[in-house]
Amino acid sequence: MSNTTWLQRAASAVRAFRESDHPAVSLARDVLWVVAVVGGIALALYLFAGTWPAVVTIESESMVPNMNVGDLVLVVDEDRFGPLTTWAEGQLTGYTSFGNYGDVIIYRPNGVDSVHPIIHRAMTYVDTEAVKNSELGAYYADPHGGYITKGDNNPYIDQVNLRIEGVGVVEPVKKEWIVGKALIAVPLVGYLPLHLAEFAIIIIVIIIIHDFVLARRKKE
Repeated sequence: MSNTTWLQRAASAVRAFRESDHPAVSLARDVLWVVAVVGGIALALYLFAGTWPAVVTIESESMVPNMNVGDLVLVVDEDRFGPLTTWAEGQLTGYTSFGNYGDVIIYRPNGVDSVHPIIHRAMTYVDTEAVKNSELGAYYADPHGGYITKGDNNPYIDQVNLRIEGVGVVEPVKKEWIVGKALIAVPLVGYLPLHLAEFAIIIIVIIIIHDFVLARRKKE
């Protein structure tokens, strides 16, 4: 079969798919359209943010009042729109984000990919030495260099007080464990990703009902 013949048949099949009134084909077109739109949005977010996931949802009260449950947070690469700044550095320069000094980072605890990323403020960066700071709420000797992190609503730093099942006590955050830093937060919109499965089912049901109603009207 020549390339020309193959292209003609492919074009004919695409045309038939686009113009078919069959309910199953119509549903398939709608689903493909939704997938294309979602994929396009995801690609645009990745190109803008330079990291993935490019959005995360606040699921706990550890960052209250500066971030609340249900907030949808746009995440960008740690060095995009300026270098990553810690709370300690922010105190010296006056740099703030989300109501306090320094950047809020999203990181994978101890580099474990299977654990949900944590979104807390980067307090300071330490080498392999002890850190004593009354404002951090603890005396801490770290096993390796990394960022010391803390939820704005938590009394102690993660590296002292946060223990995760299957991970253990959270260690200082290595740079390769960082997903990105928070850029903006949109209140309440994050409730949608929290219930994404239910939302997807509702959308599919609506599409099926819509196509069914249209098909019946055409028959009448």
